[in-house]
Amino acid sequence: MTTRFDWALTIEIMPKLLRAAEITVSITVLAYLLCLVGGGLLLALRRARTHSIARCAEWFVDFVRSTPLLPQLYFFYFALPSLHIDPSPYVIGVVAVGLHYSCYMSEVYRAGLEAVPKGQWEAAEALGLSRFRTFWAVVRPQAVKMILPAAGSYFIYMFKETPLLAAISVPELMFTAAEIGSDRFQYLEPVTVCGALFLVMSIGASQVMRLIERWYGRRWTRQ
Repeated sequence: MTTRFDWALTIEIMPKLLRAAEITVSITVLAYLLCLVGGGLLLALRRARTHSIARCAEWFVDFVRSTPLLPQLYFFYFALPSLHIDPSPYVIGVVAVGLHYSCYMSEVYRAGLEAVPKGQWEAAEALGLSRFRTFWAVVRPQAVKMILPAAGSYFIYMFKETPLLAAISVPELMFTAAEIGSDRFQYLEPVTVCGALFLVMSIGASQVMRLIERWYGRRWTRQ
């Protein structure tokens, strides 16, 4: 193993690492979409009129949030085949990460909705608006404005959690960098490039989220 940085090796391995970066980004985006939908469904279940359903949803959210993501990945990876369900590690990664962060997102949704003053509901009802119309036209725009910063932060968190998927053999960026290092007995170059790619992609994702926040803020102000 050498401690000198080999630029020739860096150029050689760059295409393979970029393909791995594409896998990392695709997993993050798909898991994030799943988390946005799943968070809404969990919130709906927690606010259900049936007490048993609401309690079960609350216990599920607390359980998932109280356990690390890595054991959950292992559970899906080893438990599903025993149930004769054999998805690819890629699918398991998307589902596990998306489900894990759905529980966090449900709390973000709940906090956003509860931050809207109750007087908004009462005023809309006094004007004769239906409950759905009140939620969609009055409460939702205000709640979304409060939810966006936390929702954007969770996207970055999910992106940085993808190296955990190397534990179940998903060929994401960190897994590929480690694989190249073990094949070449040179870890400095692949790990450095891996870190640099994560930095660039994280900063890019953060800037996109900020642009979305500013766009929605201007749109809300015009309304």
